[in-house]
Amino acid sequence: MALNRVPRRVGVVGYGRLGQSLVSHLLTQGPELGLELAFVWNRDPGRMAGSVPPSLQLQNLAALGERHPDLVVEVAHPKIIQESGAQILRYANLLVGSPSALADQATEQQLLEASHRWNHAVFVARGALWGTEDITRLDAAGGLQSLRVTMATHPDGFRLEGPLAAVPSTGRCTVLYEGPVRGLCPFAPRNSNTMAAAALAAPSLGFDRVVGVLVADLSLTDMHVVDVELSGTPGPTGRRFAVHTHRENPAEPGAVTGSATVTTFWRSLLGCCQLPSRPGIHLC
Repeated sequence: MALNRVPRRVGVVGYGRLGQSLVSHLLTQGPELGLELAFVWNRDPGRMAGSVPPSLQLQNLAALGERHPDLVVEVAHPKIIQESGAQILRYANLLVGSPSALADQATEQQLLEASHRWNHAVFVARGALWGTEDITRLDAAGGLQSLRVTMATHPDGFRLEGPLAAVPSTGRCTVLYEGPVRGLCPFAPRNSNTMAAAALAAPSLGFDRVVGVLVADLSLTDMHVVDVELSGTPGPTGRRFAVHTHRENPAEPGAVTGSATVTTFWRSLLGCCQLPSRPGIHLC
């Protein structure tokens, strides 16, 4: 069944595991859904050779407007959002797959300004964050007091930078970071997207008050584990509302993205296609 609303032409920025999956879905399932692959861009064009038709390969990201996309999906790296996000919004709605980029306040402000200037939406994929709608509803009702997201996986699944890259793993399980999500994102840009999504889902807490915990666990050779813990304000009896979810996502050894997250991202893309194009940042 075809989707009733735009976007119809979808461009994909990034051709790693997520990008390859989305391109495959768009080529095989897109036509029956009313979606057409507009282009694929990758920092290393050679990676597309033999799998992406030459006519769909975009060599220069700055020229994406020539392909007339309705939606551009970023599944590359936060730097793409920081460097090109505002420019992409000139031509199309944007689905951000690296929300850790928005931990940089200047980047978030640039996206908001471009979104309103060009009347295009910024969608943020929820990725591995379980219970996104519930977090948002509780926050909007003024009932959310704390939110903590812990991600644990094997050290080979991390792509760390700066001081975090030098933190030694001691024993089977090592806490690499615990603190505000804003402080984690610059040094774990590819491993903090779930936490960044949580910060966006709970704007009353945001990047500075949502706590992120990154754990290297030698026993987790084939999965990513995400724990979300939240508490509300005290009720009449003094007790607090509390939720703790534990998510085990199968993953190939050393993979940054878990298997279930690949499926979730495709659903996010389809969800964006059914939402109105209104300025601002929206979780999808």
